[in-house]
Amino acid sequence: MPPGSPTDGLAIEPAITDLAGLEPMETLKRRWPMVVGGIITLVMIGMLVKQLLDSGLAGLSSALPRNPLFYLFFTLYYFSPVVGDYVIFRRLWRIPAAGFAALIRKRVASDMIGYSGEAYFYTWARQRATMVAAPFGAVKDVSILSAISGATVTLTILVLALPYAVGWLDAGELRYVGWSAVVIFAMSLPFLIFSKRVFSLDRHTLWWIFMVHCCRVVGGAILLALTWHFGLPGIAVATWLLLSAARMLVSRLPMVPNKDLVFATIAGMLIGQHAQMAQMLAMVAGMILVVHAALILGLALHGLWARTRAPQ
Repeated sequence: MPPGSPTDGLAIEPAITDLAGLEPMETLKRRWPMVVGGIITLVMIGMLVKQLLDSGLAGLSSALPRNPLFYLFFTLYYFSPVVGDYVIFRRLWRIPAAGFAALIRKRVASDMIGYSGEAYFYTWARQRATMVAAPFGAVKDVSILSAISGATVTLTILVLALPYAVGWLDAGELRYVGWSAVVIFAMSLPFLIFSKRVFSLDRHTLWWIFMVHCCRVVGGAILLALTWHFGLPGIAVATWLLLSAARMLVSRLPMVPNKDLVFATIAGMLIGQHAQMAQMLAMVAGMILVVHAALILGLALHGLWARTRAPQ
Protein backbone atom coordinates (compact mmCIF):
# COMPACT_ATOMS: atom_id res chain seq x y z
CA MET A 1 0.00 0.00 0.00
CA PRO A 2 1.57 3.33 -0.95
CA PRO A 3 2.67 5.76 1.74
CA GLY A 4 0.19 8.38 2.75
CA SER A 5 -2.80 6.17 2.05
CA PRO A 6 -5.75 7.08 4.31
CA THR A 7 -6.07 3.45 5.32
CA ASP A 8 -2.55 3.29 6.78
CA GLY A 9 -3.61 4.27 10.25
CA LEU A 10 -6.58 1.91 10.18
CA ALA A 11 -4.36 -1.03 9.24
CA ILE A 12 -1.57 -0.43 11.72
CA GLU A 13 -3.42 0.82 14.80
CA PRO A 14 -5.47 -2.38 15.44
CA ALA A 15 -2.30 -4.46 15.13
CA ILE A 16 -0.54 -2.30 17.71
CA THR A 17 -3.53 -2.55 20.04
CA ASP A 18 -3.61 -6.35 19.72
CA LEU A 19 0.09 -6.69 20.48
CA ALA A 20 -0.20 -4.41 23.48
CA GLY A 21 -3.03 -6.50 24.82
CA LEU A 22 -0.90 -9.64 24.61
CA GLU A 23 2.08 -8.22 26.48
CA PRO A 24 0.74 -8.56 30.07
CA MET A 25 -0.24 -12.21 29.50
CA GLU A 26 3.17 -12.99 27.99
CA THR A 27 4.92 -11.23 30.86
CA LEU A 28 2.90 -13.21 33.40
CA LYS A 29 3.70 -16.46 31.56
CA ARG A 30 7.41 -15.71 31.69
CA ARG A 31 7.37 -14.74 35.35
CA TRP A 32 5.20 -17.45 36.91
CA PRO A 33 8.18 -19.59 37.97
CA MET A 34 9.68 -16.58 39.76
CA VAL A 35 6.35 -15.86 41.47
CA VAL A 36 5.98 -19.47 42.64
CA GLY A 37 9.59 -19.52 43.87
CA GLY A 38 9.04 -16.29 45.80
CA ILE A 39 5.89 -17.64 47.45
CA ILE A 40 7.69 -20.82 48.52
CA THR A 41 10.56 -18.75 49.94
CA LEU A 42 8.17 -16.62 52.02
CA VAL A 43 6.38 -19.74 53.30
CA MET A 44 9.72 -21.28 54.29
CA ILE A 45 10.77 -18.18 56.22
CA GLY A 46 7.41 -18.06 58.03
CA MET A 47 7.54 -21.73 59.02
CA LEU A 48 11.14 -21.46 60.19
CA VAL A 49 10.34 -18.47 62.38
CA LYS A 50 7.34 -20.30 63.84
CA GLN A 51 9.40 -23.42 64.62
CA LEU A 52 12.17 -21.37 66.23
CA LEU A 53 9.68 -19.46 68.37
CA ASP A 54 7.78 -22.61 69.34
CA SER A 55 10.94 -24.40 70.42
CA GLY A 56 12.26 -21.34 72.20
CA LEU A 57 15.68 -22.32 70.90
CA ALA A 58 15.79 -24.86 73.71
CA GLY A 59 18.36 -26.91 71.86
CA LEU A 60 20.78 -23.97 71.89
CA SER A 61 20.19 -22.85 75.47
CA SER A 62 23.00 -25.00 76.84
CA ALA A 63 26.67 -24.23 76.26
CA LEU A 64 27.74 -24.96 72.71
CA PRO A 65 30.62 -27.43 72.25
CA ARG A 66 34.07 -25.87 71.92
CA ASN A 67 35.57 -28.61 69.79
CA PRO A 68 35.95 -27.22 66.22
CA LEU A 69 35.46 -30.73 64.81
CA PHE A 70 31.86 -30.60 66.02
CA TYR A 71 31.17 -27.59 63.77
CA LEU A 72 33.17 -29.07 60.89
CA PHE A 73 31.16 -32.29 60.82
CA PHE A 74 27.89 -30.43 61.45
CA THR A 75 28.60 -28.27 58.38
CA LEU A 76 29.45 -31.32 56.28
CA TYR A 77 26.30 -33.09 57.51
CA TYR A 78 24.09 -30.08 56.80
CA PHE A 79 25.33 -29.60 53.25
CA SER A 80 25.64 -33.30 52.33
CA PRO A 81 22.15 -33.45 50.70
CA VAL A 82 22.89 -30.25 48.77
CA VAL A 83 26.26 -31.55 47.57
CA GLY A 84 24.67 -34.83 46.49
CA ASP A 85 22.01 -33.01 44.46
CA TYR A 86 24.59 -30.66 42.97
CA VAL A 87 26.73 -33.60 41.81
CA ILE A 88 23.68 -35.14 40.15
CA PHE A 89 22.36 -32.03 38.42
CA ARG A 90 25.84 -30.90 37.48
CA ARG A 91 26.13 -34.05 35.40
CA LEU A 92 22.58 -33.89 34.06
CA TRP A 93 22.39 -30.17 33.24
CA ARG A 94 25.87 -28.75 33.80
CA ILE A 95 24.33 -26.27 36.23
CA PRO A 96 26.63 -23.41 37.28
CA ALA A 97 27.79 -22.67 40.80
CA ALA A 98 24.72 -20.43 41.20
CA GLY A 99 22.62 -23.59 41.19
CA PHE A 100 24.04 -24.47 44.60
CA ALA A 101 21.96 -21.67 46.14
CA ALA A 102 18.82 -23.02 44.47
CA LEU A 103 19.60 -26.47 45.86
CA ILE A 104 19.98 -24.99 49.35
CA ARG A 105 16.47 -23.57 49.03
CA LYS A 106 15.32 -26.97 47.78
CA ARG A 107 16.79 -28.66 50.88
CA VAL A 108 15.14 -26.20 53.29
CA ALA A 109 11.78 -26.38 51.51
CA SER A 110 11.81 -30.18 51.58
CA ASP A 111 12.49 -30.14 55.33
CA MET A 112 9.68 -27.66 55.94
CA ILE A 113 6.94 -28.72 53.51
CA GLY A 114 7.75 -32.19 52.23
CA TYR A 115 8.23 -32.27 48.46
CA SER A 116 7.84 -28.52 47.98
CA GLY A 117 11.62 -28.43 47.50
CA GLU A 118 11.21 -30.31 44.22
CA ALA A 119 8.49 -27.85 43.17
CA TYR A 120 10.75 -24.92 43.91
CA PHE A 121 13.71 -26.41 42.05
CA TYR A 122 11.50 -27.19 39.07
CA THR A 123 10.40 -23.55 38.88
CA TRP A 124 14.06 -22.49 39.15
CA ALA A 125 14.95 -24.75 36.22
CA ARG A 126 11.99 -23.51 34.17
CA GLN A 127 13.37 -19.97 34.43
CA ARG A 128 16.54 -21.21 32.72
CA ALA A 129 15.06 -22.75 29.60
CA THR A 130 18.27 -22.09 27.66
CA MET A 131 20.13 -24.38 30.08
CA VAL A 132 17.38 -26.97 30.74
CA ALA A 133 15.06 -27.90 27.89
CA ALA A 134 12.69 -30.25 29.80
CA PRO A 135 13.41 -30.15 33.55
CA PHE A 136 10.32 -32.00 34.79
CA GLY A 137 11.50 -35.48 33.83
CA ALA A 138 14.90 -35.13 35.48
CA VAL A 139 13.54 -33.56 38.69
CA LYS A 140 10.91 -36.33 38.89
CA ASP A 141 13.44 -39.11 38.34
CA VAL A 142 15.91 -37.72 40.90
CA SER A 143 13.15 -37.30 43.48
CA ILE A 144 11.81 -40.85 43.02
CA LEU A 145 15.30 -42.34 43.17
CA SER A 146 16.00 -40.38 46.34
CA ALA A 147 12.99 -42.01 47.99
CA ILE A 148 13.91 -45.47 46.69
CA SER A 149 17.53 -45.17 47.85
CA GLY A 150 16.36 -44.05 51.29
CA ALA A 151 14.00 -47.01 51.46
CA THR A 152 16.75 -49.38 50.33
CA VAL A 153 19.21 -48.18 52.97
CA THR A 154 16.47 -48.27 55.62
CA LEU A 155 15.48 -51.85 54.78
CA THR A 156 19.15 -52.89 54.82
CA ILE A 157 19.62 -51.37 58.28
CA LEU A 158 16.38 -53.01 59.42
CA VAL A 159 17.62 -56.45 58.39
CA LEU A 160 20.96 -55.89 60.12
CA ALA A 161 19.32 -54.53 63.29
CA LEU A 162 16.52 -57.08 63.51
CA PRO A 163 18.39 -59.48 65.85
CA TYR A 164 18.97 -56.63 68.32
CA ALA A 165 15.44 -55.22 67.94
CA VAL A 166 13.93 -58.51 69.11
CA GLY A 167 15.40 -57.88 72.54
CA TRP A 168 14.47 -54.19 72.68
CA LEU A 169 10.87 -54.10 71.40
CA ASP A 170 7.79 -55.94 72.53
CA ALA A 171 5.58 -58.02 70.25
CA GLY A 172 3.30 -55.11 69.33
CA GLU A 173 6.18 -52.80 68.42
CA LEU A 174 7.86 -55.54 66.38
CA ARG A 175 4.59 -56.05 64.50
CA TYR A 176 4.44 -52.32 63.71
CA VAL A 177 8.04 -52.38 62.47
CA GLY A 178 7.36 -55.44 60.32
CA TRP A 179 4.30 -53.94 58.65
CA SER A 180 6.15 -50.64 58.18
CA ALA A 181 8.94 -52.48 56.39
CA VAL A 182 6.33 -54.11 54.12
CA VAL A 183 4.82 -50.70 53.35
CA ILE A 184 8.26 -49.23 52.54
CA PHE A 185 8.96 -52.08 50.14
CA ALA A 186 5.47 -51.91 48.61
CA MET A 187 5.76 -48.16 47.98
CA SER A 188 8.97 -48.66 45.97
CA LEU A 189 7.81 -51.75 44.08
CA PRO A 190 5.53 -50.03 41.49
CA PHE A 191 8.35 -47.70 40.42
CA LEU A 192 10.58 -50.73 39.81
CA ILE A 193 7.92 -52.75 37.96
CA PHE A 194 6.84 -49.87 35.70
CA SER A 195 10.26 -48.24 35.49
CA LYS A 196 10.13 -47.87 31.69
CA ARG A 197 6.96 -45.81 31.95
CA VAL A 198 7.84 -43.92 35.12
CA PHE A 199 11.40 -42.79 34.46
CA SER A 200 12.57 -40.45 31.73
CA LEU A 201 16.35 -40.89 31.90
CA ASP A 202 18.31 -43.82 30.52
CA ARG A 203 19.04 -46.87 32.68
CA HIS A 204 22.76 -46.14 33.10
CA THR A 205 22.07 -42.62 34.36
CA LEU A 206 19.34 -43.86 36.69
CA TRP A 207 21.69 -46.38 38.30
CA TRP A 208 24.35 -43.70 38.73
CA ILE A 209 21.84 -41.34 40.41
CA PHE A 210 20.67 -44.16 42.67
CA MET A 211 24.25 -44.87 43.81
CA VAL A 212 24.91 -41.17 44.48
CA HIS A 213 21.76 -41.02 46.62
CA CYS A 214 22.76 -44.15 48.55
CA CYS A 215 26.22 -42.69 49.24
CA ARG A 216 24.57 -39.45 50.34
CA VAL A 217 22.19 -41.22 52.75
CA VAL A 218 24.90 -43.39 54.31
CA GLY A 219 27.39 -40.51 54.39
CA GLY A 220 24.83 -38.25 56.07
CA ALA A 221 24.22 -40.83 58.80
CA ILE A 222 27.97 -41.13 59.43
CA LEU A 223 28.49 -37.36 59.49
CA LEU A 224 25.61 -36.93 61.94
CA ALA A 225 27.13 -39.59 64.21
CA LEU A 226 30.50 -37.80 64.12
CA THR A 227 28.77 -34.49 64.87
CA TRP A 228 27.14 -35.97 67.97
CA HIS A 229 30.40 -37.65 69.00
CA PHE A 230 32.50 -34.49 68.92
CA GLY A 231 29.72 -32.61 70.70
CA LEU A 232 29.59 -35.28 73.42
CA PRO A 233 32.93 -37.15 73.18
CA GLY A 234 32.32 -39.24 76.27
CA ILE A 235 30.29 -41.65 74.15
CA ALA A 236 32.04 -43.93 71.64
CA VAL A 237 31.74 -43.27 67.90
CA ALA A 238 30.34 -46.78 67.36
CA THR A 239 27.46 -46.03 69.71
CA TRP A 240 26.68 -42.78 67.92
CA LEU A 241 26.79 -44.60 64.56
CA LEU A 242 24.26 -47.11 65.85
CA LEU A 243 22.11 -44.27 67.18
CA SER A 244 22.30 -42.41 63.85
CA ALA A 245 21.22 -45.56 62.01
CA ALA A 246 18.34 -46.01 64.47
CA ARG A 247 17.25 -42.41 63.89
CA MET A 248 17.22 -42.88 60.13
CA LEU A 249 15.37 -46.15 60.49
CA VAL A 250 12.66 -44.79 62.80
CA SER A 251 12.17 -41.61 60.74
CA ARG A 252 11.42 -43.60 57.59
CA LEU A 253 9.07 -46.21 59.04
CA PRO A 254 5.60 -45.04 57.92
CA MET A 255 3.43 -47.08 60.30
CA VAL A 256 5.29 -46.62 63.59
CA PRO A 257 3.35 -44.25 65.89
CA ASN A 258 5.16 -41.74 68.11
CA LYS A 259 8.42 -41.90 66.17
CA ASP A 260 10.13 -39.42 68.48
CA LEU A 261 9.21 -41.54 71.51
CA VAL A 262 10.44 -44.73 69.83
CA PHE A 263 13.72 -43.08 68.87
CA ALA A 264 14.19 -41.63 72.35
CA THR A 265 13.55 -45.09 73.85
CA ILE A 266 16.11 -46.72 71.57
CA ALA A 267 18.61 -43.93 72.23
CA GLY A 268 18.13 -44.27 75.98
CA MET A 269 18.81 -48.01 75.79
CA LEU A 270 21.89 -47.46 73.65
CA ILE A 271 23.42 -44.59 75.59
CA GLY A 272 21.86 -44.50 79.05
CA GLN A 273 22.85 -40.86 79.67
CA HIS A 274 19.39 -39.47 79.06
CA ALA A 275 19.95 -35.83 80.04
CA GLN A 276 23.15 -35.34 78.04
CA MET A 277 21.74 -37.23 75.08
CA ALA A 278 18.56 -35.13 75.04
CA GLN A 279 20.57 -31.90 75.20
CA MET A 280 22.80 -32.94 72.32
CA LEU A 281 19.92 -34.07 70.10
CA ALA A 282 17.96 -30.89 70.83
CA MET A 283 21.00 -28.68 70.24
CA VAL A 284 21.77 -30.17 66.83
CA ALA A 285 18.10 -29.96 65.82
CA GLY A 286 18.00 -26.32 66.93
CA MET A 287 21.19 -25.52 65.02
CA ILE A 288 19.68 -26.96 61.83
CA LEU A 289 16.69 -24.62 62.16
CA VAL A 290 18.95 -21.63 62.80
CA VAL A 291 21.10 -22.41 59.76
CA HIS A 292 17.93 -22.90 57.67
CA ALA A 293 16.67 -19.47 58.69
CA ALA A 294 20.05 -17.75 58.22
CA LEU A 295 20.61 -19.19 54.75
CA ILE A 296 17.09 -18.50 53.48
CA LEU A 297 17.20 -14.92 54.79
CA GLY A 298 20.69 -14.37 53.40
CA LEU A 299 19.79 -15.74 49.97
CA ALA A 300 16.62 -13.64 49.87
CA LEU A 301 18.56 -10.46 50.70
CA HIS A 302 21.22 -11.35 48.14
CA GLY A 303 18.51 -11.82 45.51
CA LEU A 304 17.03 -8.40 46.28
CA TRP A 305 20.47 -6.80 46.16
CA ALA A 306 21.22 -8.45 42.81
CA ARG A 307 17.93 -7.19 41.34
CA THR A 308 18.64 -3.61 42.44
CA ARG A 309 22.04 -3.72 40.71
CA ALA A 310 20.75 -5.40 37.56
CA PRO A 311 20.53 -3.10 34.50
CA GLN A 312 17.01 -1.96 33.78
